[in-house]
Amino acid sequence: MAHTDQRSDHRVVFERGFPAQMMGIDGTWRRACILEDVSETGAKLTVETSVEGLHLKEFFLLLSSTGLAYRRCELGWVNGDQIGVNFLKPGDKKKKSSKRPENQDADA
Repeated sequence: MAHTDQRSDHRVVFERGFPAQMMGIDGTWRRACILEDVSETGAKLTVETSVEGLHLKEFFLLLSSTGLAYRRCELGWVNGDQIGVNFLKPGDKKKKSSKRPENQDADA
């Protein structure tokens, strides 16, 4: 059996899978998926419908129905109906916004 998962972190495998949702960063799309396994740095998902044409450079993995438990992700790999995602850390994309001082537009 071919081993496609390259993660070395300890992972938790869900025997029956855990229902979750993928959602675009801008909220314009959402897809149901099954969380197959998870580690500190990423996860393996089974996608129930096609993700072709969706912007998967960055998206949210919603782990609760209220959306309060989530991870920001990027696509790592695709193998049929399964995808690997890498979790993005909170500071990964905030460098652009930190250049502007907080009180810059106080006089405007």
